[in-house]
Amino acid sequence: MPDKVHCAHILVKTEQEAKTILERLNKSEKFANIAQQVSLCPSGKRGGDLGTFGRGKMVREFETASFALQKGQISGIVKTKYGYHIIKRLE
Repeated sequence: MPDKVHCAHILVKTEQEAKTILERLNKSEKFANIAQQVSLCPSGKRGGDLGTFGRGKMVREFETASFALQKGQISGIVKTKYGYHIIKRLE
């Protein structure tokens, strides 16, 4: 298990918005472009890039999903107290 991961994410308010994003990703739209267009997180301006973070730095659900991904893999919908996330492991 890695000690740190480099991830990007897209944050939206509703599960339906998150489902729509997954559909767009399945049609080969670029993750960073979608993040810039719709993410509620300030990281959206950077294509959702959160940089590198270690364990204990993110809310539990987000951390668990992030560390479970392989490089280049995109998560399903991850619900946290902030909303609904789609996470991509960058490194």
